[in-house]
Amino acid sequence: MLVKLAWRNIWRNKLRTSIILGAMVFGLVGVSAMMGFMTGFVDSMVKNAIQWQTSHIQIHHRAYLTNPDISLTIPNGEQLANKLRQLSGVENVSARFVVEGMVASARSNRGVRINGVDRDDEARITPLSSHIIQGSWFESDGHNPVLVSEKLAQRLKLRIGSKVVVTFTDATGQVVGAAFRVKGIFKTPSTQFDENNVFVRKADLQKTAGMTGVHEIAIVATNLDRLPHVLAEVEQLVLLSQLDKQVAVRDWMKVQPMLATMMNTMAVSNRVILVIFVIAMMFGIINIMLMSVFERTREFGVLMAVGMQKHKVLLLVMLETTLLGLTGATVGVLCSMGLVALMHHYGISLTSMSDGLGAYGIDTVLYPRVSYLEYQMIFVTVVAASVLAAFYPAYQILHRRPVDAMAEKS
Repeated sequence: MLVKLAWRNIWRNKLRTSIILGAMVFGLVGVSAMMGFMTGFVDSMVKNAIQWQTSHIQIHHRAYLTNPDISLTIPNGEQLANKLRQLSGVENVSARFVVEGMVASARSNRGVRINGVDRDDEARITPLSSHIIQGSWFESDGHNPVLVSEKLAQRLKLRIGSKVVVTFTDATGQVVGAAFRVKGIFKTPSTQFDENNVFVRKADLQKTAGMTGVHEIAIVATNLDRLPHVLAEVEQLVLLSQLDKQVAVRDWMKVQPMLATMMNTMAVSNRVILVIFVIAMMFGIINIMLMSVFERTREFGVLMAVGMQKHKVLLLVMLETTLLGLTGATVGVLCSMGLVALMHHYGISLTSMSDGLGAYGIDTVLYPRVSYLEYQMIFVTVVAASVLAAFYPAYQILHRRPVDAMAEKS
């Protein structure tokens, strides 16, 4: 009975109720879209960082992390990589020979990270082979091919077939180098990665350095959800190989702690946005309910005078506010889910901001995302705030005597 009465009461003034419901729905859609955009930005950064830079797990010589010297290779690195490929949770493994050096053309030069990779392993562990915009991927034969980025090609005035000289310091401290020819030009979502990396075949780079071994082993797990299990398996294998004191095993969150921090703070940021909206919404509901209660002061006085208990009056006001919150939250969340799902399916093109986004490794097509857990949090928070907003208007009626309330002029 009280529920039916409360529902009729909130629709006594249809325009006023429609306005507050519209404000709630519009606000919830805006909050959800903002949360979705922020999550989409971080998702894009994390996805690209894992694909291009960190993989899921990396292994290095412990000293290499603080001093990337060419002599600090992983002990028995190739054998370790082969053992890692046999683990059940590991999808792909790439053992790389990496040096810091210089790439020079006839026009200019630049300090870069020279990545010596196996053509087949690298094609499986990163999307580099599918991001060649000019030329082609490595071939098994040919003399010293090199892949450079579009940014680096523009800076050094390079094109397919151009000759560059790659130089670096070898294990004896001598400067060594070799001539390479541009086989392909690539472009990734990260301009910083593009400007600071070139790729050559591992065997060519090892021949130039006059040494063997690998400096970095990159591992991709079959499923990101299984990463903790795979990490434990890798650490166990390293321990059994008696290499735990010599090599460091790190997941992507330790390789890129800034991204991990951003992910951890994203939930806090979303909650702050939601709390700000809810506080503003509470004031709106309190205002609406105060107006509604004061309009019915005599009515409440009569109800209390004929014997209606005060807790039922309180319950009636709270039911009205709760129903208002439930209606707004339900419609708002449903509209938000529809809008975010539509944006996630088709994506939002940010091509005009490509230069700025590239500095952070973000794709030019953004896919906003809001999890079901976040939708539940939004719904529960709005309804709870609506219930809290009912207490003050109810108090304004309950503290008055029935005779005074009945004497109140409409």
